Amino acid sequence: MSDIQRAMALLITTFTKYASKEGDKHTLNKEELKELLQNEFGDLLCKANDQEAIDRIFKDLDTNKSNSVDFSEFVNLVSCLTQMCHEHFLGKE
Repeated sequence: MSDIQRAMALLITTFTKYASKEGDKHTLNKEELKELLQNEFGDLLCKANDQEAIDRIFKDLDTNKSNSVDFSEFVNLVSCLTQMCHEHFLGKE
């Protein structure tokens, strides 16, 4: 597999790992999202332990208002964070 293919597989397995903890195995509830953010993005998201920030992130991600975050909504978060990191590192050159 190429690097991009491995990255895609890792996104899928990471999402599934957290989504499979409770209820619907294809979506993240708020607690699952909080755990994922804390464990996987802790250094990137300084507010991963702030419940109010978690609530805001959850609300913003849940674009279809299903009270859960599906894979597509999760990938939007990863994409935005990746773009922000890229811009940050470009600024350091």
